[in-house]
Amino acid sequence: MSVITEEEKTNHGGVVEEKPRRWRLNSPLSQVTLMGFVCFCCPGMFNALSGMGGGGQVDPTAANNANTAVYTAFTVFGVLGGAFYNVLGPRLTLAAGCSTYVLYAGSFLYYNHHHHQAFAIVAGALLGCGAGLLWAGEGAVMTSYPPPHRKGTYIALFWSIFNLGGVIGGLIPFILNYRRSSAASVNDATYIAFMCFMFAGVLLSFGILPANSVVRDDGSRCSAVKYSRASTEFAAVLRLFLDKKMLLIVPAAWASNFFYSYQFNNVNGLLFNLRTRGFNNVFYWGAQMAGSFAIGYIMDFSFKSRRARGFAGISLVAVIGTVIWAGGLANQHGYSFDNLPVKKLDFKDSGKDFAGPFMLYMSYGLLDAMYQSMVYWLIGALANDSMTLSRYSGFYKGVQSAGAAVAWQIDTRKVPLMSQLVINWSLTTVSYPLLVILVYVFVKDEADAGDVSGNKV
Repeated sequence: MSVITEEEKTNHGGVVEEKPRRWRLNSPLSQVTLMGFVCFCCPGMFNALSGMGGGGQVDPTAANNANTAVYTAFTVFGVLGGAFYNVLGPRLTLAAGCSTYVLYAGSFLYYNHHHHQAFAIVAGALLGCGAGLLWAGEGAVMTSYPPPHRKGTYIALFWSIFNLGGVIGGLIPFILNYRRSSAASVNDATYIAFMCFMFAGVLLSFGILPANSVVRDDGSRCSAVKYSRASTEFAAVLRLFLDKKMLLIVPAAWASNFFYSYQFNNVNGLLFNLRTRGFNNVFYWGAQMAGSFAIGYIMDFSFKSRRARGFAGISLVAVIGTVIWAGGLANQHGYSFDNLPVKKLDFKDSGKDFAGPFMLYMSYGLLDAMYQSMVYWLIGALANDSMTLSRYSGFYKGVQSAGAAVAWQIDTRKVPLMSQLVINWSLTTVSYPLLVILVYVFVKDEADAGDVSGNKV
C-alpha cells in the first residue's frame, strides 16, 4: 500500500485527492510506452528478421512468398481487426496477435532444416491475421490515449521504442553469426532468440489497459475506441475510397511499406555478407529512432499553427527523401541482377568500399521513420474522434499492406533493380504534393478544430 505525503495531497472542500503520478500504469505515457515494448518484441523483431534479406536465408524466395501471404492477409484483417477488438478487448486481442509472430519465426527455424516453403507461407498468412489484431489494438491505444496536443510526441516515443526492437534484433544475428563471415544462412540460435523476444511480447500485452481505465494527468479519462461489427467496419472503410481526404493519402499509404523489399533484399541482402547485414540493421533501425524524434518535434513544436507545422514536416521529408533516393540511384548504377558484386561487403574487411552503401542503407531507415511518422501525424490531425481515426488508420494499413504484398512479388519475379528503385522514388515523390493539398484543404488549426480531451473523472 503506497504512502501519500502531505505534498502529494490537495484539499478541495474537505476532499483529499492524490496528485497524478507520471509513471502510473494507467497513465497514457505508461500505456504508450508499454505498447511500444509490445511492438518492440513482436513487429520490431519481425522487421529485424525481414531486414536480414530473405529472412536470413540465402534464397529470398521463401521469405518473399511468406511476406506476400503476410500482407495479403493483413490487407483484410487490418480492417477486420477492430471487430475482434470489440469482443476480446485490448489484452486478448494483442496477445492473440503477438502469438502469431512466434509461429512465423518458428517457421524459418523449420525451413533452416527442411527447406519446405509451405509452413513459412501458412505461418505468414496467420501472421497477417495476427498483425491485423495487434495493429487494431495499437491503433486504439495511439489514437485515443495521448493528449490531443502532444500526439506527435507520443508517436515519436512509440516509434522509437518499437524500432529499438529492430536495433536489438539486428544485434542478435550479428552477434550469433559474428564468426561466420562466409555463412549464407543464419544459425538456429538466431531464430530461437527471435522467438523468445516475441513470446515476451505476448506476456507484455496483458499489461495494456482498456481506455476507460486510463486517466490523463489533467484528470480526464480517455475516450474508448468502440469498433463496430466486422461488416459495418469493412463497409465504412470501403466508403473511405470515396473520401477526398483518404484519396489524397492513398499514394503515401501504398508507398510506405513498398520500399522494404527493395531495401532489405536488394540493398542489404545483395551487397553485404551475413554478419554485416545484422550490423547494418542496428543502424537502420537506430536511424529510425532518430528520425521519428526529429519529425515528431517538427510536427508538434516548430510553429504555433498546426497547418504550418504540417507544411514544414512535409517539406522537410520531401527534401531529405529526394536527396536519399538520389544517392540510391547513384549506388544502383553499380550492380544489377545480371551483374552482382563478386564479393559481398564486410564491415571489417571492405574498408572504404563499405562506407557509402552502409550510409545509404542507414539513411533509408531515417527516411522510413520520418515518412511514416509524418503520415500518422497528418491522419491524427484530420479528426479527434477515436472511431473516425481508427477507420482512417484501418484504411491506411489496408492500402499499405496491399502495396507491400505487390512489392514482395515484384522482387520474387526479379523485376530489374533500377526499375524497383524508380518505382519507389516515384511513389514517394507523387505523395508529397497530394499531402500538401490535404493539409491546405482539410487540416484545421487547433483553435478552429476544437480538441476533444475526454470525460473528467
